[in-house]
Amino acid sequence: MKISVRNLEPTKVRLTITADAEELDPYLDAARKEIGKQVSIPGFRKGHVPGKIIDQRVGFGSVVGEAVNNGVPELYSKALAEKEIHPMAQPKLDVKEVPESADDETKLKFTAEVEVRPKFELPAVEGLEIEVAKPEVTDDDINTRLDALRQRFGTLVGVDRPAKTGDYANIDLDAKIGDESVDAQEGVSYELGSGTMLDGLDEALDGLSAGEETSFEGTLEAGDHEGEKAQVTVKVNSVKAEELPELDDDFAQDASEFDTLDELKADIRKQSEADAEGRQATVARDAFIARLQEGVDIPVPKGVKDEMLAEREKNAQGNPQAPEEDKETAEQAVEKELRDQIVLDALSEQLKITVTQADVTNFLASIAQQYGMDPSNFINAIVNNGQLGSAVQEVGRSKGLLAGMRAVTFKDTDGKVLDLSKFLGDEAAEEEQESVEAASAAAAVADQLATKDEATEEE
Repeated sequence: MKISVRNLEPTKVRLTITADAEELDPYLDAARKEIGKQVSIPGFRKGHVPGKIIDQRVGFGSVVGEAVNNGVPELYSKALAEKEIHPMAQPKLDVKEVPESADDETKLKFTAEVEVRPKFELPAVEGLEIEVAKPEVTDDDINTRLDALRQRFGTLVGVDRPAKTGDYANIDLDAKIGDESVDAQEGVSYELGSGTMLDGLDEALDGLSAGEETSFEGTLEAGDHEGEKAQVTVKVNSVKAEELPELDDDFAQDASEFDTLDELKADIRKQSEADAEGRQATVARDAFIARLQEGVDIPVPKGVKDEMLAEREKNAQGNPQAPEEDKETAEQAVEKELRDQIVLDALSEQLKITVTQADVTNFLASIAQQYGMDPSNFINAIVNNGQLGSAVQEVGRSKGLLAGMRAVTFKDTDGKVLDLSKFLGDEAAEEEQESVEAASAAAAVADQLATKDEATEEE
């Protein structure tokens, strides 16, 4: 097989692949065999029609078409492996030449344009030292968590005063476009300052007491008139304020398993410190990836970037709770995600990471569990949709990241070495598990071969 590679862009290449006759022949034979199972030719049983007869009766064009459909993707994959090219998208394939008859010496020739992972040098991770800020847990952090806990046990009490931010108002709303009422609601409970209803509602309610009403212009956010301006009249029926329990031992007993407030605070501090350690591990991860990219120019594939941006915009439109972001912010986020993926792919390759079937199964099962789906059905859907390769790649990135971080020394700002083992896992345990999986796979293959030999002997 002859392969030539032309760089079209820093992240895009065109491969021109020419296959010799002996490389195409197996696909031609397989195509004849498959066609022979589907056609009826007098004098021959289905599946036992000689290849020459298939060429004559069905036509060599049909045979070579089937062979090209099956052969080109496999020959393309072999070419990628031979040239050590790492694709990041589906290729654009274009068949240029095919033989027109069984005797035609014309070789199969096709091109493949594809966006690829750029080439760059990663630093060796062994011996790297990376500084990470110390996790800080302050009294304010403890008080914030205590306040959140108090709110869970708070009660609403009526107040005889104007409404203010944080109060809950029971309101009636009537939105009109011209003289027509297009939306009316009664007895709605609304928290001032939450911003969960119409724009301008918070400002309109601020300072109103029970029995008072006002009007303002707002933009409707749902219904048949979504996006249109309307004149909104809002009436306050009642105002309630949240009353929080006192911070004392009685509260600690009601809100937790502890008898005293001091014990509750100590437990909250312990939880906060554990969370801070988790945040520190995340910071360490981000610092590690940033260190790998330090001083390295990593261009991103334009087509892949555009697809990710379009998908990001589509998801944002389907999620009303998604924060708004401008085009520049979205592009920066997508470019960072792509560069991180590219670096982790290269790292996994550098560290010779292997991904087992059990790795992928466990990964997909965990995702299915997160979404409350049946793992078997979810995995089957991934396979049927052709997304298994992406799952394998994601697992490889994750394993490469963990292996790389284990090889690095992380220190805090005081020079103390950080122990991130609870977040990075046990390398020895993983290697032992992989050995067990490899042995199981070898045993399964041996069983299959033994069964096949027994069947052969019986025949």
